[in-house]
Amino acid sequence: MVRKKKSKVRFHIAILMLMATVVNYLDRTVMSAAAPVIEKDLQLSAEAMGWIMSAFFFSYALFQIPSGFLADRIGQRKTLAASVVWWSLATMATGLARTPFAFISARIFMGIGEAGAYPCNSGITAKWFPDRERGRVTALFDSGSKFGTAFAMPIVVWAIATWGWHAAFYICGGLGLLWTVWWLAVYREPEDHPTISEEELNYIRDGQAKKEGIDKSMPMKWYKLFGYRNVIAMCSGFFMLNYAIFFFITWFPSYLMNERGMSLAEMGFAAMLPPLAGIFGQYLGGWFTDFVYNKTNNLNMARKINLVGGMLLATSISFAGLVESTSVMLGLLCLSYAALAFAASALWCLPGDVAPRNMTSLLGGMQNAVANCGGILGPIVTGYIISSTGSFVPALVVSGGACLLGALIYLFVLKDIKPIVVEE
Repeated sequence: MVRKKKSKVRFHIAILMLMATVVNYLDRTVMSAAAPVIEKDLQLSAEAMGWIMSAFFFSYALFQIPSGFLADRIGQRKTLAASVVWWSLATMATGLARTPFAFISARIFMGIGEAGAYPCNSGITAKWFPDRERGRVTALFDSGSKFGTAFAMPIVVWAIATWGWHAAFYICGGLGLLWTVWWLAVYREPEDHPTISEEELNYIRDGQAKKEGIDKSMPMKWYKLFGYRNVIAMCSGFFMLNYAIFFFITWFPSYLMNERGMSLAEMGFAAMLPPLAGIFGQYLGGWFTDFVYNKTNNLNMARKINLVGGMLLATSISFAGLVESTSVMLGLLCLSYAALAFAASALWCLPGDVAPRNMTSLLGGMQNAVANCGGILGPIVTGYIISSTGSFVPALVVSGGACLLGALIYLFVLKDIKPIVVEE
């Protein structure tokens, strides 16, 4: 293959990963954005909405490991394309639901498809980028979760006001199908990409401690990874982060309308603010962890400053429900979301830092599987707290406690951050 002298194909790949995450979160967030209208339209209780919003996470968590294994085995190109098509069709089907059972069924199918996104992106990052760029690229693709969460609100509010809540699901689902065409046209493995230059390919591969994707061999059985202390720390710490951050993805619009008395239009604007703050926190975190690593060559310091510091600062979510001022409440929630995103920039680097060669997508899926049990638990617990106390305040305090526990896990349980070496 004749290669050009210079190319920056990896940045096009990074944009594709970013947009996949944007669509991923746009599609999963549309339910929470439309929840207040659906509750009123179909006369659903808070408990029923809690189960509807949580149903997604059951299948999403369950299919993380199979998705990661499949991505490492047959490649991220096919796996991610199939995932996006699957969840896009499930999102559109949600617009046809009329009963709790129908909503729960659609959300379960949607979770199966969405399970492939993050494991695939972890593996793609390990293949396509040198280690010194991992933090920034991770921050870029994970920031799509904040873009998707933020911009879902005005899009959904506009669609609901114009055509009704059903249309929001049709529109968001259609965007994923458009992305799939773009992805299949562009993505190939680094060595097989028709427009990558030798210079860029060498820059990528020479800058990697592990050179993933050269072959498909996996040095160990997937379940043996759970025997490593760092894997346990990664999974449990991420569980705590997810418990807190998924409040914003599920119950936050209802909190603003039902407890803070906002209108639909006011909610659509206010609900954008924490995710927008999260975008800033995400990019700062990605730049910072790479900066520290490049300056010190100390991966433990580079990752742990983000993880521990971010989780500690995120405990500010506990105080948001205790203040009367709407502006102060939003400020505290913005600070919490930005801190969680700052931590997440390092958190999603860990699979590439720790996994054995050709197992990054798999370890990313394992980490995300356990973490999303927080997504299963959080909406249900919050729904029952609201029903039993009539207030969101205890639910916010519990989320802050999860952030504190997560910081302690990353500080004391996570040890030397380096690739797992399999003994022959």
